[in-house]
Amino acid sequence: MVQTIFSDTIVALSTPPGAGALAVVRLSGPAAVAIMAAVFSKKSLAQAAGHTLHYGNLRDPASGEIIDEVVVALYRGPRSFTREDVVEISCHGSDYVVRQVLALLLRHGARLAEAGEFTKRAFLNGAMDLAQAEAVADLIAADSALSHKVALNQLRGGFSQELRDLRARLVQFAALLELELDFGEEDVEFADRTGLARLLAEVRGVVLGLLRSFELGNVIKNGITAVIAGRPNAGKSTLLNALLREERAIVSAIPGTTRDFIEDEVSIDGLRFRFVDTAGLRDNPADEVEAIGVQRTRQRVRQAAMLLYLFDLSEIAPAEVQAEMQELTSGLDLPVLAVGNKTDLASAKTIQAFEQAFSAGQVPLLLLAAGQNQGLEALQMALVAQVRGSALENTASATIVTNVRHARALETAAAHLAAVQTGLDTGRGTELLAADLRHALAALGEITGEISSEDLLTSIFTQFCIGK
Repeated sequence: MVQTIFSDTIVALSTPPGAGALAVVRLSGPAAVAIMAAVFSKKSLAQAAGHTLHYGNLRDPASGEIIDEVVVALYRGPRSFTREDVVEISCHGSDYVVRQVLALLLRHGARLAEAGEFTKRAFLNGAMDLAQAEAVADLIAADSALSHKVALNQLRGGFSQELRDLRARLVQFAALLELELDFGEEDVEFADRTGLARLLAEVRGVVLGLLRSFELGNVIKNGITAVIAGRPNAGKSTLLNALLREERAIVSAIPGTTRDFIEDEVSIDGLRFRFVDTAGLRDNPADEVEAIGVQRTRQRVRQAAMLLYLFDLSEIAPAEVQAEMQELTSGLDLPVLAVGNKTDLASAKTIQAFEQAFSAGQVPLLLLAAGQNQGLEALQMALVAQVRGSALENTASATIVTNVRHARALETAAAHLAAVQTGLDTGRGTELLAADLRHALAALGEITGEISSEDLLTSIFTQFCIGK
């Protein structure tokens, strides 16, 4: 048994609740093996080596009742997820069986784990840093290829190593500045100001680059809300159904069929998009309900990450489309795609007119026939290109910040590094330079947990599911 900072043993269901073929109940702590050995039919378990599997019966010693046939996975600390002794019991996935297993283990000395407590123990026992611990939750929640890759990179320590390298370089200069304070009366400079300025420029560049990546990271983690807006009967619901590849919205030739939002998610090239079908926009709604729908459409556009302005090629002129898009997005910094629908009904002359009108503009023009599933691939490629941008093609290997807490800490570090740079430029005293450098180091250390508080840890780990 390995010595850790915890004296109690915790237990929880690690698989989702509800009936299933199998369920996994996890124990972690100094008495994990002893508790399991007391209720397991194979008494040799107490002496078994780690990383081994054992088949047998789970039995209540008090009554002799067999609760289930199980397979027990045994991990000896520190070679386990928590660096403690860990036992994972694979039992049948009946709710009744799981309740009986948990009750038996609780009667023999375990206690129910709190939310995220297994990962919290892994962090506090030194198995991972705080950024890696948060990546565990991100990996569990990942629902696209890119969110999975980014979370896995962070779990493997890629982001943490970059931060440790930054802190190590700054710590050297911070130590020299502190040394100057110790010899303040002798007016000695140990820290080369030119070298410090050069280092600050490099570190600030990396920190600001990480901050810029948060915009993409937030999209990768939480998805992109893309609103489909346009006049009534432009084919918005048809486009939504085509993108989702299912009949999600009612399609009718009657204008104004959609009165409220209809939305759903789909993954395109590893990015998660939430498409929102909205009520058709027109100046004179047919009734009060449609008027409310139009108002909500405009509100939803203001909240969107991207706008697909859809129009019927055969029913509107290019100048009208451009004017309507400008009016709808006035004052908004919003990526827009102009999507011309019903190419199968439009003449070649009409299509050519739209292509010429949009050829010199900043808004990309996509032409399709949503009802015939024509042109959808080009639209999907344009959507992905709008999100990624040319500078972010290597998202799988680049360090991308996806966590709001990390972004706030980086903002704090960047502000204090800027203050140090200003201090160097204006000849500010060593004491002020050292103070700002300490604050920058503390902000970077908060990300990995080198500097943390109990309140911070509680806030982070209570967001985990119980059993992880």
